[in-house]
Amino acid sequence: ADAGALAAADTAVGIHPGIPCEVAAEVVAAHGARLARCVVDGVVATVTVSATVAGVTVEASARAGPPR
Repeated sequence: ADAGALAAADTAVGIHPGIPCEVAAEVVAAHGARLARCVVDGVVATVTVSATVAGVTVEASARAGPPR
């Protein structure tokens, strides 16, 4: 979740090209998970990812952006 949120936030501020949630989905998939939810509010990204571990579906969420 952390890597996906960072990727989306970096994309939102223009550090990386692309659409923030699409970039987050690519990063999350590269780590073997699925992007369940992605919300970008300005330059703050909040993502929720899911994965199946030992037959159990787990979720994690993370937020990334400038300091509050």
